[in-house]
Amino acid sequence: MYPAEIENALGRHPAVREVAVVGIPHEELGEEVGAAVSLKEGAEASAEELREFVKDQVAAYKYPREVWFVDELPKGPTGKILKREIEPPQPG
Repeated sequence: MYPAEIENALGRHPAVREVAVVGIPHEELGEEVGAAVSLKEGAEASAEELREFVKDQVAAYKYPREVWFVDELPKGPTGKILKREIEPPQPG
């Protein structure tokens, strides 16, 4: 996975405040790309819109298959995003 490249691409979308890319389990592939996104106050964007936005900037196999929205990403005392605490939505 190439999280920094994908995070930078998503971060260029005008509605995105912050983003964290994580691996999410996949039955056949083992893992696929997922992105937890926090939008700027008053901004709107759909998961599909963000996926399409990134598809134009990264290789086809890199774009996030799953995009979900969070109010805020978990951070440690230094303000660094704690990716291990990010939980993708459960299927179904």
